[in-house]
Amino acid sequence: MSIEISNESGHEVDETALLAVARNTLDEMGVNPMAELSILLVDVGYMAELNHRWMEKTGPTDVLAFPMDELDADRGPGADEDGPEPTLLGDVVLCPAVAERQAKAAGHSTPDELMLLTVHGILHLLGYDHAEPEEEREMFGLQNRLVSAYRRSAGMPATADLKPTISDH
Repeated sequence: MSIEISNESGHEVDETALLAVARNTLDEMGVNPMAELSILLVDVGYMAELNHRWMEKTGPTDVLAFPMDELDADRGPGADEDGPEPTLLGDVVLCPAVAERQAKAAGHSTPDELMLLTVHGILHLLGYDHAEPEEEREMFGLQNRLVSAYRRSAGMPATADLKPTISDH
């Protein structure tokens, strides 16, 4: 699995932790090991520009996801061993400054918020959404399970108090 992280945000971020949670999420979701993912961390101004251009919304948001290939990511148990050719899943764009504000409001750390947003963005790349109440329950439930599974595997404390703070992106 190829995961590229580029931090252009001006904020110090634990890229190793983001890489680990991204890899764990893709593994848990059964994504083809040949898949490629890009995570870009940007400043508030650039995130506001992306949010306006692609979502037609004003101001910065916390996370945006830009899928590249149609879902040929071969996810799920029982997938064909030979699987499809390598797939470019797409880009997850995070804004650490927005994540920091949201983390404070939610009462948890900025690294925890960035972990949550990374999982959230990957789920969007895999076709999940939260526009409708049923979709939201499914996506946020899966997101919480994935974050908890990663934290357990990394020997981190449980996340019972880690509440989703995803903005309306």
